Amino acid sequence: MHSSIRCFLLFFLLVTYPAVSQKSKPMPVIFDTDMGPDYDDVGAITMLHSYADAGKVKLLATIASSKYPRVVPVLSVLNTYFGRPNLPIGVPKAWAVTDADTQHWSDTLVARYPHSLKTNEAAPDAVALYRKLLASQPDHSVTIITVGFLTNLANLLNSVPDQFSKLTGPSLVSQKVKQVVSMAGKFPAGHEYNVHRDTTASKAVFTSWPTPMLLSGFEIGQAIKTGLPLVQNTTISKSPVKDVFRISLPLVAEDRSGRMSWDQTAVLVAVEGPEPYYTTKTGRLILGSNGSNTWDNAGKGHAHLVVNRPPAEVEAVINRLMQHIAKGQMVKE
Repeated sequence: MHSSIRCFLLFFLLVTYPAVSQKSKPMPVIFDTDMGPDYDDVGAITMLHSYADAGKVKLLATIASSKYPRVVPVLSVLNTYFGRPNLPIGVPKAWAVTDADTQHWSDTLVARYPHSLKTNEAAPDAVALYRKLLASQPDHSVTIITVGFLTNLANLLNSVPDQFSKLTGPSLVSQKVKQVVSMAGKFPAGHEYNVHRDTTASKAVFTSWPTPMLLSGFEIGQAIKTGLPLVQNTTISKSPVKDVFRISLPLVAEDRSGRMSWDQTAVLVAVEGPEPYYTTKTGRLILGSNGSNTWDNAGKGHAHLVVNRPPAEVEAVINRLMQHIAKGQMVKE
């Protein structure tokens, strides 16, 4: 092809389809996590920092949905390790679950690694931070990834106009949030910890949340075991992520080959989309009074993941992302 014709065609494409000339913008994400009592959250936040370093995600905040005393310091440790020491962190100031990790990895992280937020009191209220961040974002742009309790989302729905926005909680969410991706529920029916631990909040969210919700159920992450390649990677030195899995994997027999990876699957599909590993089934989660759930195939507004590829394929992807090392961190030669 003659060079002048090639140049003309390129100019035509750039003018007619300007998106061709622009790289995809990073996805704005708020990560809502209980960060303990389990430790798959640590793998999930590592994946998000990896995606952020790759330009796929713009992390707006990491917000705790529980408030045991070390949850904010732990988030501060991980954000600092990955080169984002000033990333906003929020925590509930009203009632919230206080379950801490029983394997005491959070003690090690807080004692061993630098972090600027030493107490939960040093972080702002979760709902106030949500409202501040959402008000500043383009309409229908924010993905909320929630891998813990739905306490914050229920409180956000109940929020009133403030200095950040004149909108009520439901109106602010409708205007600014694109979707929620949540590790929640068990399908087609079951009883799952994130949902039942704060049943009141879960009921409010599953009944009234105004944007699409994609749910990664208990059965999805149960089949995926990760963390062992990270622990066995001798090139990674002094990593809080490695420390968590190094401490915790040997303590429970079922974790010896890797920890079940519920939260990581929610991050994966939020950023990459469900395919090719999953399809989705649309409908609506129906929550019982005891925190158990069923699925209404005729309902609308929700979808849950359905396995489409062998779990080992997802396992390999998550294990790779969990070994991400931020620039400037120690790697043995």
